[in-house]
Amino acid sequence: MFSKILIANRGEIACRVMRTARKLGVHTVAVYSDADAKSLHVEMADEAVHIGPSPVGESYLRGDKIVAAALATGAQAIHPGYGFLSENPDFVDQVVAAGLVFIGPSAASIRAMGLKDAAKRLMEKAGVPVVPGYHGEAQEIVLLASKAREIGYPVLIKARAGGGGKGMRRVEHPDEFSEALSSARREAKAAFGDDRVLVEKYVDKPRHIEVQVFGDNFGNAVHLYERDCSAQRRHQKVIEEAPAPGMTPALRKAMTEAAVKAAKAIDYSGAGTIEFIVDASQGLKADRFWFMEMNTRLQVEHPVTEMVTGTDLVEWQLRVASGEKLPKTQSEITLSGHAFEARIYAEDAAKGFLPATGTLHHLKFPDTAPQEAQMRVETGVRAGDAISPFYDPMIAKLVVHSKDRAMALGALRDALTRTEVAGSTVNTAFLAALAADADFAAGDVDTALIGRHQQALTAIPAPGDETIAAAALAATDAGAPGPAADPWSVLSGYAHFHTLARRIRLRHGEENILARVSVRPDGRFQVALEAPHDAVNTHDLRTMPHAARWPGHVTVFEGAVGYTFTVPDPLARADEAGAAAGSLRAPMPGLVKLVRAAAGDAVIKGQPLLILEAMKMEHTIAAPHDGVIAEIAAEGAQVSDGTVLVRFVEEQDASAAASR
Repeated sequence: MFSKILIANRGEIACRVMRTARKLGVHTVAVYSDADAKSLHVEMADEAVHIGPSPVGESYLRGDKIVAAALATGAQAIHPGYGFLSENPDFVDQVVAAGLVFIGPSAASIRAMGLKDAAKRLMEKAGVPVVPGYHGEAQEIVLLASKAREIGYPVLIKARAGGGGKGMRRVEHPDEFSEALSSARREAKAAFGDDRVLVEKYVDKPRHIEVQVFGDNFGNAVHLYERDCSAQRRHQKVIEEAPAPGMTPALRKAMTEAAVKAAKAIDYSGAGTIEFIVDASQGLKADRFWFMEMNTRLQVEHPVTEMVTGTDLVEWQLRVASGEKLPKTQSEITLSGHAFEARIYAEDAAKGFLPATGTLHHLKFPDTAPQEAQMRVETGVRAGDAISPFYDPMIAKLVVHSKDRAMALGALRDALTRTEVAGSTVNTAFLAALAADADFAAGDVDTALIGRHQQALTAIPAPGDETIAAAALAATDAGAPGPAADPWSVLSGYAHFHTLARRIRLRHGEENILARVSVRPDGRFQVALEAPHDAVNTHDLRTMPHAARWPGHVTVFEGAVGYTFTVPDPLARADEAGAAAGSLRAPMPGLVKLVRAAAGDAVIKGQPLLILEAMKMEHTIAAPHDGVIAEIAAEGAQVSDGTVLVRFVEEQDASAAASR
């Protein structure tokens, strides 16, 4: 076993690897960028090395700096985590050339599976079924469009490099093909440095089922059963589970045998995942699954496999990379119970899952799991940490396990309702709604489920009067406990001649709220809200509502929903009235990738105006109303959240211009 390893990653996965390394007595070296100087993974490591500025191209993608850090600290091996350089064969070559061990597969194995088109040709030769489509080298638009017609619409354009839904577009009609291809290529180029694509038949009711495989350097390869990752938005996984619901013995046998066959075809060593697309339109059948791609690394969702098989896959990685054989044979790997993983992201589900940023002023996860369930929280952040625009906006992975699917799903719902995040928009309410969805609960899930139910899953009801009253009470700090040694702290409602009261202003969305909070002599609180709200009384004696205060705001938690109210500073100057009425602002930090309009253009509501690239994904910014453009951001501009992208000509000016 190694005595010291370097982890070429950050955040949650770096912390995950460190926990196992510590258990095995292996010392760890962290690397970090400017943005991560005070991060959790740096704090957890035995040593840490600064490798550059915040952008990934200047830090976490600098293989030379990472190898130099490993050599300087005396590390024997490098664990890549997932993302960044984890599937970069050139980096593996760098590591090996420096006399270090790469904790993962060989560069040859990664190259064999690194490009989807070549991998599918290889799998066809190995006897593994592949999705019907065009996987060739030629990339002319005329040829690709012709192949799409031959395959039959709808088709799926996919970047041949990378994954995570980037560079992927579903196309319903030939007229949409050219635009979809251009968009997919731009996104693929930005994410992977490769804009080549393949075109495949779109399966009507697709299930995304993947098999965890593991190989060693002695020719052994096993599977650790399957995971279902069909619950996806924007082609990215949201909730994963193991085993797959509705899995039949015949399909499991065929799929796991194909996965092991795929691993052995490339002499695979280490942790890997064979991803299959399954046609579930007529139930799960052994002849209706096809190879999609292989991820030659540890997957984000690996904890659900660990839960149902009782294994530590990171430990397996370290043991195999250090020269040991696989810890278990195939017959020794068994399934037990059911597990779910929910990915908690800083994102706005109601706005099309736009990534969000912000400081996590309040962060609290459940302390315990429900009875007969196990739970673990995988995270790389703490309260007070910031979600920056430079990296993936994942906050945590909430993982639960119980004896069957129904009990595990109940444990997941319970855990989500007890998770509290304030300071950034998060997706916990959406995850809880998905976990409670009737189709999802029944196991009737496919990759289009979230899209079909998106409006219901992302809708959050307006806060009721009780919630507003709770926010007003929390904003006043009226119920906050005083110092334990202070005898006057027990007299929070005492006054000589009249009931104590305080007026408080709040804002939620576009609504301004005025409340009057009174403290009664017996310690109870009364909150009176101005019309159209009703008077509301709270009856908790000297206890604050289930809420968190943070600078200029208060968030009230109701189950998995966090209602955030702005608490205006009465001494601060108000924004100029209507300042933003004639403008369109950036919904997130990003790069203006493409501009489709110009100053002076008359546009209509819903018309695409520009493409904003954020976290390697493209987002179309459309006109919110009809109007004439006065100014528009320039292509290539880097903008922050709230930056004005488009200014519209004011109505009177537009009318005057039209009359001339």
